[in-house]
Amino acid sequence: MADIWLMRHGAYEGHRPGHHAPHEAALTQEGRDQVRHSLPLPDGITAIATSPIPRARQTATLVSHLTGLPIVATTGLLAEWRAPSIVLGRTAETYPPAYRAWRARRLANPSLRCEDGESLTDLHTRARHCAAFLHHTAGRHGSLLAVSHTLLLGVLTHLHEGPAAFATAAKSPWQFAEPRLLPTHQIAGEVSWIALRSDGR
Repeated sequence: MADIWLMRHGAYEGHRPGHHAPHEAALTQEGRDQVRHSLPLPDGITAIATSPIPRARQTATLVSHLTGLPIVATTGLLAEWRAPSIVLGRTAETYPPAYRAWRARRLANPSLRCEDGESLTDLHTRARHCAAFLHHTAGRHGSLLAVSHTLLLGVLTHLHEGPAAFATAAKSPWQFAEPRLLPTHQIAGEVSWIALRSDGR
């Protein structure tokens, strides 16, 4: 089975701890430098897949430019957790009451959504589909670099925890432009799960 490497995008405009980045936030010069310093990539990578969100897409495009590797897929499966609109551009000290109330209940009720945001169950289900997609893409193109975002990446690497993987991801720092190998065992079960769902079982 071809390896799947995961990379967080580089630093973006307006970043600060606890910040929910607006969709359009772009890479900064620091972010571009972080991408350059992440090279050379691990041996064997032959293709790139990326989230369509600008800071990830710009990271993937820069890696492609510097290495000559093709971007073979741009997919919303790799997009960051969809935070509710009421917190975009905000940090913890300015979170509105509705979001604070959701945070207090999200682990006890992982299917609960805050307004237009993704629930923890929604995110975990998408991450499972993403794992299967990456497996199939690597099967077609060889060892893959997938460029994404810290919460989605954290859930991908802790799928066995179920929706609670969100809490682990939120507490597990993933450095900008840091590549990590996705363990093979995180993929095999998800491919089987998707196949069963596709068969209607």
